Amino acid sequence: MTTNQEETLSPLVLWLMTIATGVCVANLYYCQPLLHQMQETFNVTPGQMGAIPTLTQLGYAVGMLFLIPLGDQIEKRKLIFVSTLISALTLVGMTLSPNLLTATIMSFLIGVTTMTPQFIIPFAVHLAPAEKRGRVLGMVMSGLLLGILLARTVAGFVGAEYGWRFMFGLAAGVLVVLAIILRLVLPVSQPSYQGSYVKLIHSVWTLVKEQPVLRESMLFGSMLFGAFSAFWATLIYLMESPAFHLGARAVGLFGLLGAAGALTAPIIGRLSDKKSPRSAIMIGFILMALSFILYMTLGQNSLIALSIGVLLMDIGLQGSHVSNQSRVFSLIPEARSRLNTAYMFSYFLGGALGSWLGSISWGLYGWTGVCASALLMIAIGALPFVLERARKA
Repeated sequence: MTTNQEETLSPLVLWLMTIATGVCVANLYYCQPLLHQMQETFNVTPGQMGAIPTLTQLGYAVGMLFLIPLGDQIEKRKLIFVSTLISALTLVGMTLSPNLLTATIMSFLIGVTTMTPQFIIPFAVHLAPAEKRGRVLGMVMSGLLLGILLARTVAGFVGAEYGWRFMFGLAAGVLVVLAIILRLVLPVSQPSYQGSYVKLIHSVWTLVKEQPVLRESMLFGSMLFGAFSAFWATLIYLMESPAFHLGARAVGLFGLLGAAGALTAPIIGRLSDKKSPRSAIMIGFILMALSFILYMTLGQNSLIALSIGVLLMDIGLQGSHVSNQSRVFSLIPEARSRLNTAYMFSYFLGGALGSWLGSISWGLYGWTGVCASALLMIAIGALPFVLERARKA
């Protein structure tokens, strides 16, 4: 497909975008089931290891802020190709890290450079016909969440067999192959913004100031993903506690279970095309809250309770995230990359906060503290719904 042809999404291109989104975003989560192995390699405490997932999320937020707006200014296929190759290099750096300091720096750089998913998502929405955008977004987002969850499954099993360094090296090789395929298959795009980079970045803040729906979606997404990240950043420590005596493989299996929630994304996307996305977001908050109540009350000693909670949590997060992005992308079509920047920057900033709170809470109060910190984030995110109901009362 060229720029002279009709800008529609073929099944091949859509499937490639979906798979690539999942494969690339997985870079951010390989570390989580491997934290205990890395802790033993570097001879440090769990609290010190908490810097790895926290800085990965923080790096992703920084990359969102300063790199994703380029999707409106530079040809997208070129951006996706270069971004994927650079991301592979950072994974090589993590593979070769001799100490915690180097690994911490590389984790931040992995986050900063893993921008391919966020270049692809608005590109897919741009290529889709208006009446199918929710469905297309749902499919690509299912790839994103599958990547987030199955990364833990793959890393848990590969790491248990071959070690954490092998896992990061393998991921780097996969990205090199993927970058070449993306370069050959993706269509060429036309930039929609002609100004300078400084004005481009400034326009993101202008959008935040002028769009109340965007601000609300930023709050919703950041708090829900923060709670989600608190769970996954600390699950390995619960699995290796005396209550379970399990390890990285167990975390990987929970990731596989949670991936079932990602399969709801296309359904949610179709509903967003027809009904109010805000209602789906409210349901997402309810499901997330129920999952952490279940974790807190029964999950400390029950794999069944944890399993049910993971399923509820992932359906809740996926439903709210797809609905949030459906709202955001509908605001200003020519500014989708910048709208995505604002939303996803807040989303992963919330994830970094959740990972940090979860790690700190585990060290101070154990699993109960992790669940309490996650429920606090969910409550903060739900404030617009509470205030709206109070005004109507």
